[in-house]
Amino acid sequence: MIGYVTLGTADLKKSGEFFDKLLAPLGAKRLMELPRGIFWGTALNAPFLGVMTPNDGNPAGCGNGTMVALAVPSREKADEMYQNALALGCTCEGKPGERMPNFYAAYFRTPEGHKMNVFKMG
Repeated sequence: MIGYVTLGTADLKKSGEFFDKLLAPLGAKRLMELPRGIFWGTALNAPFLGVMTPNDGNPAGCGNGTMVALAVPSREKADEMYQNALALGCTCEGKPGERMPNFYAAYFRTPEGHKMNVFKMG
């Protein structure tokens, strides 16, 4: 159902470098580069993630209650992605663990403050 998600950025180059490193372990690569944005994914016909500078010229911000969740193939990959995020300058918003039966997740905030998680369902 979801085609893509975009997050606002104040520094497209810095965000690009961050998401290159964060998403590479999931097999994602840059699919599109525009003057105001960069998009990553595994294919254009699968959901993808982007960062963009705001069209209206106002400062980029993080939505209160907004979160991007990245599905991973295993609990081990969730742990790996969480550790990678912290190494890239993210802050912990919830260490890896089972949140409810059959839902394992780890939460973090990007250097620009966007809340994200990595999860394994089942």
